Parts: sequence; structure tokens; C-alpha cells
Amino acid sequence: MDKRVPFLDLRIADDAERQALLQAVERVFRHGRIVLGPEVHDLETQVAAHCGRKFGIGVSSGTDALFSALRALDIGPGDEVITTSLSWIATANAIAMTGATPVFADIRDDLNIDPESVDRLVGPRTKAILPVHYTGKMCDMTALMDIAAQHKLHSIEDASQAFDAEVHGRKAGNFGIVSCFSMNPMKVFAGCGEAGMVVTDREDLRDRLIRLRYNGTINREECVEPSLNGRIDTVQAAILVARLPGVAQIIERRRQIARWYDELLAGYVETPRESPGYRDVYYTYTIRSPRRDALKAHLEALGIETKIHHPILMPHQPAYRNGVRGEFRRAEQLVRQVLCIPMHEKLSGADVHYVADCIRSFSRKAAA
Repeated sequence: MDKRVPFLDLRIADDAERQALLQAVERVFRHGRIVLGPEVHDLETQVAAHCGRKFGIGVSSGTDALFSALRALDIGPGDEVITTSLSWIATANAIAMTGATPVFADIRDDLNIDPESVDRLVGPRTKAILPVHYTGKMCDMTALMDIAAQHKLHSIEDASQAFDAEVHGRKAGNFGIVSCFSMNPMKVFAGCGEAGMVVTDREDLRDRLIRLRYNGTINREECVEPSLNGRIDTVQAAILVARLPGVAQIIERRRQIARWYDELLAGYVETPRESPGYRDVYYTYTIRSPRRDALKAHLEALGIETKIHHPILMPHQPAYRNGVRGEFRRAEQLVRQVLCIPMHEKLSGADVHYVADCIRSFSRKAAA
């Protein structure tokens, strides 16, 4: 099969983009402030403003953003944090590594956490709710924030997949006491390596997060609490500053591709639906099929790369499946159906039509 459609294309083939990124890195090499250089502050300021927040704290990864945010809120042994059952394992790991216990809520048909499930799971040890804006679509934050307020819980956004997504005009990263982003190369707003960010409106949390990312030190010398190195690289910050102005165009292209898929695949497979008042950014375009595994094999035989995000629910992972608390019956059903098809801004119209044609041919044969 000569035709190939990759799931992602991380090459930087555009000459203008490549030159802009090389110039950003060259500026870092010239001033020599490789650790926490001025580009870090620039990135923190711009991302915080973009999210409507007062402060941004750059860290080494999205996982570190979650872990540091939880620690800054004094979440630890004896506490429970309610999160979704369907996410990359980093979400649960960040909770567990503080010494707290993840509690896994069920999901809705949109693959995001179900607030009704969250409400049922709140218990005497619950300290926080940690929703994940899955696939680039925001959770029902109004309902989740109401639950948090009712039970006096912290709300921590895992917005790693949803930079610049919106619900009723309010951006991802603008909810809760702290919000966390991943900016690794797979994300819509992407560095050329690992990077993350925490945003908040509270100055005391900003100051503690700055300490936590630098081994718990004040002025880089006096250690006031044990911590690890979680600093963001200046080179990655410089790349992200250079890329931030182009994020809107990337998202619009992804949204256009999603509209093409919506039209071409209607009636053949279950496609993602954008709810009224929402603006999804399509970190992935996730379809559902009762014959998911056969469809995946069919597409791969035709040169189309697909992924399952994620085949193992977090509460079913070996590290968590013994004695976990939660409810995830709907998640168990949906995880057997989900399939992520190619979705990135470098796809051509011909690529999209080829993917859709192959899915439709499979569906026609299955229905015959």
C-alpha cells in the first residue's frame, strides 16, 4: 500500500516556521541563560493572560504540573482525589505520587467525566476534584464547580489536551483553584520536548509552586521543603513563545478537518459532537464503533495509522486495580469502542477523504 496517512506528523517542514524556531533557540544560546531565562517569564505571562489568569508557572511536563499543583494544595496521605476513569495514566500517577488516593468516576458519552458520578463518590476523605478535558473538549465545569463548592473541595483542571478550548466563552485553564497544561510535541500548543504549565490567581500558590519546581528552595539556595527539580527548559519556553501566535490558526485548521469528518462519516460511525456553547480543539478526533478492533485493522491495512486512547482504563491498570474506589461501568463500555483517527493540521483534504472513504467502505461491508 503506497498511500500512508500518519496519525500525527511532527516534522517541521515549513521553512518559515523552522527558521522562526531556530532563531528563538539562537537567542537563548546568545544570552546564555539556559536555566529559567527570560523566555520562561515571557511564556508564563503570555499563557496566564491567554487563560485569563494572574500567574503562570512553567514546569518540566504536564505530569509535573499536576503533581506540583496537588502538592501546593497540601494534598497527600489520607486524602482522596476524584478524577476520571478514562485518561492517560499520568493523571492518576500524579495523585498517587503525593501519597493521596485516586478515586475513579464514570464518564458521559462525550468521554468526559460525569458530574453525577463525581457527586456520588464524594466521601469524608475527598479533598479535590480533578477533571480532565478529554480529546480537547471541556468538561461540564459548571456542574463540577458547583459540586466542589457544595462539598468545600479544591477543583484542579487537567487541561493538558485542551489548550484554547472554550465553554460559553470561558477558556480551559480559567476554572478551579489551579489549572495544568502539558505542552509536549503531541499537543495542539506544542514544544519540541517536554514542557508544562500551572496557572492560578492566587499569589501564595504561585510562590509555593516556584519553590516546588526548584527543589523546594527560596532564592535557589535555602531549602524550606523537600521537593525535586521540575523546572521548564528555557529552550522549550523560547520555542513555545514563538509558537503561541500560531495556535489559533492550528486550531481552526483542526476544526475545519473535524467538520469534514463530521459530514463524511455521518451515519457510518459515531462521531464526536460539539455541544452548544462549546469550542473544541480536537486534540484527537475520536470515533466509536462496535467493531472497533476490526475497523482499526482494516484502516492499518490501507496505510492509515490509528490509536486507541486509552485501551486500559486507569482503574484497570495493574498499579491501581486492587482495591480502587469508583464507578466506571459506562467507561468500560465505551473504551471498547473508541478509536482515534488521524487529526492534525498537516492533513490535506485528500487525506481526510481517503480516511473517510476507507471507514465508509468498512461500514458498508459490515452492514451487508
